[in-house]
Amino acid sequence: MNIELRHARIVTVIDRVGSISKAAAELSVPQSSLTAQLKRIEKAVGARLFVRSSAGVVRTSVGERLVPMLTELVQRADLVIVEAAAHASTVFRFGNSEWTPPSLHSALQSSLPATEVQTETLSPAAALDAVRRGWLSAALVPCPSLVEPDDAAGPALDTAVIVREPVWLAVPRGHPLSREPALEPPDLAALPWVRYARDHWFHPIEKQLFTRFPRAEAEVLHYVDGHHEAMTWVRDAHAAALTTPTGATSDVSLVPITGTESTEMVMVWRSGSVARATVARLVETVRRYYCAYARTIPRYWAWMREHPSEFPELFRYLEPA
Repeated sequence: MNIELRHARIVTVIDRVGSISKAAAELSVPQSSLTAQLKRIEKAVGARLFVRSSAGVVRTSVGERLVPMLTELVQRADLVIVEAAAHASTVFRFGNSEWTPPSLHSALQSSLPATEVQTETLSPAAALDAVRRGWLSAALVPCPSLVEPDDAAGPALDTAVIVREPVWLAVPRGHPLSREPALEPPDLAALPWVRYARDHWFHPIEKQLFTRFPRAEAEVLHYVDGHHEAMTWVRDAHAAALTTPTGATSDVSLVPITGTESTEMVMVWRSGSVARATVARLVETVRRYYCAYARTIPRYWAWMREHPSEFPELFRYLEPA
């Protein structure tokens, strides 16, 4: 058996996730099938690449030499595919996190009239991986800390900050706190909470704000996997949740938090893969779109107009029309 690119991909995934079962799930194949394929690959190279342990799999001494070479083979193959697709495709694929309203797709399409725009909603980590691999032309992600490649061999990414968005409190309509001009973090400890799952991008931001609560443990009703699920719990279970203002729905009330955390919404693309003029047009489009969307949230738009220094990237859009 000759070593093929597909074999290199299998080895690369197993090495990255550190587990046969996790690799099988990612590759959408039965675990027994993946184990058999790995055995055939190891037979072809004449030595074992991994040994199993209680923690998953670890490289053998031969694996330490060969796995990086196979990983590099996959990366180079992906670069060939990306470059070929970039010259042949007339489609611009844009990724976004949490949810993508049709109006964002329309705004992007209007800014690139000669190109077909396709949008996709996926997690920040998946969006960044898709940009690195070239499956997405660009993406809007809320976690700049994820942008750095896992290794130096990864493709370079360029970024542009769209907005620094604050974290606010969401409560049911008519809640007593909804009438407050702003809240201090200690004021929030006694509320029944909906929190974010530990693998959700918003969890570390939420956790940081929760450290400012008094020592008493806050009551948590449910852990959610996204802003819109959180807002459903706020509305139907009369709970409280932290959210970015644009992550809230119109059937809840938003309240500012003094000295809150914030998130950076960042547009990401592969270095050299998008023309400078196109990047400038996209950044302008997404910033204008953000402001147009913020206008539909009266309390947030008023806050932005009253605190323009907190939104330096949007400063010129906050001036009176």
